[in-house]
Amino acid sequence: MKQFVLTQFASITSIIAGSMMFLTMPWLTIELTGSATMAGLVIAITAIPGLLLSPFMGSLVDSIGRRRMAIYVELITVFTTIAYPILNGITPLTLPLLLVMGVIRALFSGGSMTARKSLLPDVAREANMSLDRANSLHEAFAAAAFATGPAIASLLIAAFDVMAAFWVSAAFMACSAFFAWLIRVEELNEEGAEERGSESWISYASQGFRLLAKLPAVAIIFVIVIFLALFYIPSELVVLPKYYESIDDPQTLGLLLMVMALATSVGSLLFERFTRYLSYANILRFTALGVAAAMLPMAFLPPTPIMLLCGLVLGFAWGPMPPLLNTVIQKKVPPSMRGRVFSVEMTIWNAAPMITMVFAGAAVDSFGVKPVYLGIAILVLIGSVVASTRKALNDLNEVNPR
Repeated sequence: MKQFVLTQFASITSIIAGSMMFLTMPWLTIELTGSATMAGLVIAITAIPGLLLSPFMGSLVDSIGRRRMAIYVELITVFTTIAYPILNGITPLTLPLLLVMGVIRALFSGGSMTARKSLLPDVAREANMSLDRANSLHEAFAAAAFATGPAIASLLIAAFDVMAAFWVSAAFMACSAFFAWLIRVEELNEEGAEERGSESWISYASQGFRLLAKLPAVAIIFVIVIFLALFYIPSELVVLPKYYESIDDPQTLGLLLMVMALATSVGSLLFERFTRYLSYANILRFTALGVAAAMLPMAFLPPTPIMLLCGLVLGFAWGPMPPLLNTVIQKKVPPSMRGRVFSVEMTIWNAAPMITMVFAGAAVDSFGVKPVYLGIAILVLIGSVVASTRKALNDLNEVNPR
């Protein structure tokens, strides 16, 4: 159990540090430029190199080792984070410098999460814990940590300045590396697993994508995740902020996002209990249809109490999805390839919304929040119904029949 607990401490501190940057980076950009548009542009530009290199990070996890990568990536990110306040003390930061530093930092930021997800079956085995329970706890803690980071950053910025948030974020990353260093567990691979050998890095990294075609149970979850990332995420990051900004009510937006995050944590925590009564296919149907059912009334922008209730339902319905995805990958994907498949997940989840967020923002500016939100909700509902009725979904029952 000790190794599992250490892994969770490494995950929690890392995710708090990362989510702090969601507030810190835009805030610093706005301080420098006075432009919210430039803040969005910096986030988009700095994210692209990391997305392109994400499959290679998964390759490093599989070739170097899961625990080692969890340590190395965090340590590198510590230095790329403290570079902001250090350089700021030497020379005034400029937008070009901010872009360069952001790109360098983003190159490594997703590797530690991929490494820890790949390591989780090893520490769960040492703790005599089922993968259902391990992923249920892991994702519940992750959701709570993600909701905590921005709050810590905002308090630091208010009490000191934005540079204080960078220092504290780096301290959390250092703690994550330390907890990962304390982990002592054997990293098992399947019998006959081959080393990379003379195979090119491009071919080696692309195996994560190619494997999906051979594993229908994993591929069907990826399809649903892609769909929800394309359409749901923009509603949370673009449409809702636009609405609450237009009515000058940031407090309700913050409360809504907090309620959704906490409900997601509860839904993730209950995943293992759900598996006792429901097959993986039915849990996936519950998630997809639950998200769609909650979005429809939210699209009519109801009074705050109803909006919060719908957000509670939406977050709770989404909660089982991350541990379900983790568990299916860990059960179906050979251990020697976990890093590459998890890196595909990270790439899809982060890249897909970037495609539709631009269109969602332009649509909101042209047609208004309500019709765009309603259109997104209808698309999510149609997609969820179609996915829930596909026979391919039943391939998940081979992983966890009920």
